[in-house]
Amino acid sequence: MVGIALALFAVAQVGPYRVADKLPDVFHESSPSDVHLGGYIGQRIADSEVNRLRTVDLKPLLEGFHHRPGSHPWIGEHIGKWIHAATLAWANERDPELKTKLDAAVKELISCQEPDGYLGTYTPDKRFGLYENADWDVWVHKYDQIGLLTYYRFTGYKPALDCSRKIGDLMIATFGPGKKNILSAGTHMGMAATSILEPMTLLYRHTGEAKYLDFAKYIVSSWEEPGGPKIMSTLEAGKPIDQVGNGKAYEMLSNLVGLCELARATGEKRYLHVAELAWDDIVKHELYITGTASYYEHFHPGTDLPNQTSKNVGETCVTVTWMQLCQQLLRLTGGAKYAEEFERSEYNHLAAAQKPDGSAWCYYTSLEGKKPYTTETCCCLSSGPRGMAIIPETAYMTGILDGQNTVFVNTLETSHATVNLPGSTTTVDQQSSFPNAGKSNITFATHFKAETPMGAAKLAIRIPKWATNFRADVPGTIRDGWYVIKPKREVTLRVHLSFDMPLVKNESMIGGETYLAWTKGPFVLCKDMSKAADDGLVRFADVVDDRYRIWLPTQPLATSAFQDAKESRSVEGNVDGSICDGDPGTFVVTFDGKKHESAWFALNLESPVEVSHFEFVQGGLFHDGGWFDSSVEPPKFEVQIAKGGKWMTIAPVVGYPKTTATDRGSLKAGDAFKVDMLKSVKVYGVRVIGTPACGDNPLQSFASCGELIARP
Repeated sequence: MVGIALALFAVAQVGPYRVADKLPDVFHESSPSDVHLGGYIGQRIADSEVNRLRTVDLKPLLEGFHHRPGSHPWIGEHIGKWIHAATLAWANERDPELKTKLDAAVKELISCQEPDGYLGTYTPDKRFGLYENADWDVWVHKYDQIGLLTYYRFTGYKPALDCSRKIGDLMIATFGPGKKNILSAGTHMGMAATSILEPMTLLYRHTGEAKYLDFAKYIVSSWEEPGGPKIMSTLEAGKPIDQVGNGKAYEMLSNLVGLCELARATGEKRYLHVAELAWDDIVKHELYITGTASYYEHFHPGTDLPNQTSKNVGETCVTVTWMQLCQQLLRLTGGAKYAEEFERSEYNHLAAAQKPDGSAWCYYTSLEGKKPYTTETCCCLSSGPRGMAIIPETAYMTGILDGQNTVFVNTLETSHATVNLPGSTTTVDQQSSFPNAGKSNITFATHFKAETPMGAAKLAIRIPKWATNFRADVPGTIRDGWYVIKPKREVTLRVHLSFDMPLVKNESMIGGETYLAWTKGPFVLCKDMSKAADDGLVRFADVVDDRYRIWLPTQPLATSAFQDAKESRSVEGNVDGSICDGDPGTFVVTFDGKKHESAWFALNLESPVEVSHFEFVQGGLFHDGGWFDSSVEPPKFEVQIAKGGKWMTIAPVVGYPKTTATDRGSLKAGDAFKVDMLKSVKVYGVRVIGTPACGDNPLQSFASCGELIARP
């Protein structure tokens, strides 16, 4: 995007900042109050506001501030996240019900601040340190500030700024040279604490008080201290992102977002360069096809990206913070590649983690398996709506191209934007059939407030990489991924766009085998495993209750004839897993706190299949059970010959080690035990049954199963 980036400079400022950019944005985001999205993503944004943000019970989120300590080490982060998302959503939708709730929440949070500025959820003896179950204090204050400063930005409510300022003063009084080291107050090599860099920099921008900028610079210097994450030096040395700190993705990305804010505030291009290095390495080595990163919540060496549910793929907090980094770099550089990756995440991993009606979110969203939506308070349930709420800010952006005001269009959804430029107001109205078809009509009009030497604004429409045969009926030039149109003065411009969204095949090597994934337009597609093989593909973002798979084998796999069959077990248990999803890590148990004589796990089909191979994969093992007691007899494979009929023993689980009710012997989670019969048998069902173990609690017993397989 070099051509456009060199030609652009700042033209406008969103928000009541007292300190101007020292490194001006190339692209300026729009206020969410000036952009209204319809279509596919617009509906997701609206549903997030109506069915999540508006309905959240705020009492549990504020309880820890009223009665310290809170119920969870980072319970305090949630109210700040909610205020951030709710403020942006209110600015976009102007929902009076949400505004009433928002105003009350802000006032209640502010009322909980102590005289010295403390606004966390810990008792005085466990503050700003790495205490047991009390080691997220600075992190919570970060989200307090993010929420309060966002609210102040859009409402001008000064007590919110004053509260945030008191937090900033407390940070300065507590940490710094000759005081406590901020690294000692944050998990993950201090990165949780140092991520307060973002709001402290914004606090400086809002107040103009240099002490907050000095503290932000101190944070960056602290990274290089002994035991610190060494974010700057590691990336500047050309090392990969997984070698920064301990590789914890969410916290690291949060620091990089803050570093971008500091670059903007100081003009220090070194900070921007480090963020760009990190972004480049993530795209090259860590990014999934769906636009998320991390498994087990960390970055990892190489390009091995596991897809299974048990690998804790794509934490929603990571997806959202990755989008924020893309947004920051898009603003600072104007690079179309950042808009491309923001869009990839928006339509895929973010939308896939959200239940389509907006009411629930996934903590992790794997590329195969089943989506674990939740409404139980957790970091990702609070982060997801923030991701949806920032989308309108990047849909329409402004800048200067060749000395002329330019509106940059980053969406092909039905939408409307009002853009205020020096001397004029420009409106953009887009009526689109996207994403169902590749057609859109844009009406672009500039209304002059006074004579301006810059004339009517240009229109620049991003040409997505996934769009082929992109055509416009108004002459323009293609420049660095943008279709640029220079309209005549005082003429309403109407542009008819057409483009193709072909089905695209993507290849990847997984475990030495070639797998394929399919995309159409911005959407990653997946196979709905509940449907017949010829039923085609669906959008990953739209799958709700069914099992799915994105990466599909090119050669038939030796899969179980009972994959995605109806599951049952002797006791429902307390683990929400599966024994027929191809992932032994998603085990189930028969635990209910009671003692049982037997435990079994079964799979059933509507129609019979012929099988001769049986396999049991051991699930999780615990101090109080999870295995079969084989001291009297080993567990057995049983089959159902008739639909709904009696279970018949077909073979023992050969090779199952010697165990007792209290000792699992050499057994390990994930151990597989296979039996091959000489002749196949036609069956409706298969199960494994045995005596459950009690471990160190003889008052109960239970077993565990990772996978149950039967095939020809």
